[in-house]
Formats: sequence, C-alpha cells, structure tokens
Amino acid sequence: MTEFSNSAKQMRSSEIRRLMKLAADPSIISFSGGMPANSLFPVDVVDELYNSLSTELKQVALQYGPTPGYPPLLESLKKYLNSRGIPTENQQIIITTGAQQALNLVAKIFLNPGDHVITEYPSFIGALAAFKSYEATLTGIALDNDGIDLKQLEKTLDEKVSQTKLLYISPYFHNPAGIIYSKKRKEDLLKLLENRDLCLIEDDPYGELYFRNEDKELTIPMKAMGKEPVPICYIGTFAKIFGPGLRLGYLLGPTEIVEKCELAKQSMDACTSTITQVLADQYLRKGKLNPYLDKLRPVYARRAQIMLSALKKYMPSQITWTTPQGGFYVWVTMPDTMDSSAVFAETIKHGAAFVIGSAFDPNGTKNNSFRLAFSHTPEERIEEGIKIIAEAIRKVYF
Repeated sequence: MTEFSNSAKQMRSSEIRRLMKLAADPSIISFSGGMPANSLFPVDVVDELYNSLSTELKQVALQYGPTPGYPPLLESLKKYLNSRGIPTENQQIIITTGAQQALNLVAKIFLNPGDHVITEYPSFIGALAAFKSYEATLTGIALDNDGIDLKQLEKTLDEKVSQTKLLYISPYFHNPAGIIYSKKRKEDLLKLLENRDLCLIEDDPYGELYFRNEDKELTIPMKAMGKEPVPICYIGTFAKIFGPGLRLGYLLGPTEIVEKCELAKQSMDACTSTITQVLADQYLRKGKLNPYLDKLRPVYARRAQIMLSALKKYMPSQITWTTPQGGFYVWVTMPDTMDSSAVFAETIKHGAAFVIGSAFDPNGTKNNSFRLAFSHTPEERIEEGIKIIAEAIRKVYF
C-alpha cells in the first residue's frame, strides 16, 4: 500500500465529531458540544429571507461564486464590521466555509513542518487540529481571568524568536475557558508584540454574545485598537449569530495574507456555498441580526446562571470554575492529582457528558480540568446534569 504523508500519519479521530454524536443522543444530558440551541434558530427569518428572493437572485444563489466571496455579502459584512468599530480600509476579506476553514487557510500559508505556534492553554480544539495538521510545534501559555499570561508569553517568544510563526488567541468569551480579555491585557499584549516577526490570529466567534450591555466595550477586537504591531488576522463566523449549518466564516486581514489564503482556498473548495452567502447578505442588509441577538443574549445568560448556581450547590469545595460574562462555556478545574477522564467514565454511566481537559491542551496531556457548554442543553436539565457530574467526582476521588 502507498505510504501516507507525515501529516496524515499524525491525524487522530476528531474529538469534535465524537462530541457531536454525544450531543445528539437524547438520553444523555450533554454539556459537550459548543452548539447553539436548535430551538433558538431563526427559522422564520430564513423562510422570510428565502421567499423574498427574486427568481434571478435564487438562480445566482445556486451558481458557483467568486473565491473571495459573494460581492454583496462582502460589502454588507464590511458595514457590519465597521459598525463594531473594526476598520476595513487597506484590508481584505475572504468568506470561508466556516471559521475552521479560515484557521486552516492561515495555518496552510504560514506553517512548514517544525514551525512554532503559540496558543493559549486551554485552547480551541479545532485550532489545535489545524496547526498540528501542518506538523507545527505548539506551546500553550496559561490564561488567567484577564487573558493570556504575558510574562510567560514574553519568555516563550524570546526563547523561540526565530521559529515562531503564529500566535493564536480567542479573547472574547473564550472556548473553552469562558473568560474575556480585559482592555488592559489586550493593550499590553499589543505592546509586547511590537517588533516581533509573527502573525496574530484573533479568533472571535462569541464576541456578540455578551450577557450585559456594560460588557460590550470589552468585546472591541484588537483589530480595532489602532496600529497593528504585527499583522492581525481577524476571524469571525455566522455560526453563533445565525446558524452553524450555513458554514459561513470570514477572515479579515492584510491584503497580502488574504490573497494567499484565496489561492489556498481554490485548492480546497473553489468557493463557499453561494446560497448561504446570499441568505447571510439579506440577513445583514434587512436588519435581522440585532433583533436576533437581543433574543439570544438573555437566554444564554439565564442558562449560564442556572449552571453556575448548580455548580455552587453541588460541587465539592476543592473544585473551581470560571464565571462567564458571555458565550457558551464554563471551565472547571480540579486539583492536579485528579483526572477528568476518570470522572467522565463515571459520569457517562449515569447519563451526562462533558469534554475532558486534555482535548484543549496543545500537548494533549494536562487533564485535571473539563469544559461545560450550557448553550445547547435544555434549561430544565442543566441542574440534573451538574449534579450527576458532582456525584461522579465524589465517587471517584472523595
């Protein structure tokens, strides 16, 4: 048999795909998949938007489109980004088949085998998989409640100055940690990156899902904070603010970088689905986004509070967790001597599921934490599921 490539030899079964199966099992109280709740999708809006299209526009929607994206969507997306204070002048946008493809494209155009990528610890599973697929060496930098540890980051940058190509962060309602970067931490990070020869990936799937209006200011991207000390590739998605089934993401970045990503995309899928781009364009143009967000925010805030109250009520005193101000996630940390895989094995027997911590570790080893997603779980089942997990921890370790 023909030998596989080195990249293919390193491939492992996707943790994300396994989580989707768990989340789809109705007998399991699943805190696994970081998915929107099906009941909250704007199905009526989708029907309205599609039915309002002319025959000519429906025909366009069923046709191939330009690789960078459907031109009207590129324009409406620029207006949306500008409304959030994100400048698009002297920048370029490419529409991608989900934000995951945007991550993969940036990795593809920058990484050679052995190149160094710095991520946070913990970090998004999909990003880690993308970087590893190009045989990169990864280093995870610890997070605190304000963001990435800058002293540890500076030390790592200085030690691996010639090898580091990318710094990947997710500053807004982090997946999986649930935290949001403080304004000062973002400012200090930008200062630290001055005169560094690397590219910053700023991944922002959840920034619009803040629970309180007073936290909106914290979601202003680093891309919108003035002069870029290094090239910033800002990645966004329609997954959490419209629907993940549309498979629509986007990359905003320097023209030279985005043009290379366009060439790389042409070897993957030529263009992202035109019909979903047409719908997204109409969604933005007809002012459907903000009313939908106004509906989502209080629902997710309520689910988060139910989960936090249940954790406080049931968890042993040795267990700690983050308190999200938006997004989908709570990150639970146990003492170093505990293993979330052992807890998971006991928890699943009794009908609840979460994601073990090692899935979010760039090295795949640290495993005394786990992620809970409150976004998809019915409100009336959240407390029951947390109780099951807490009882499993007690049974295994206390």
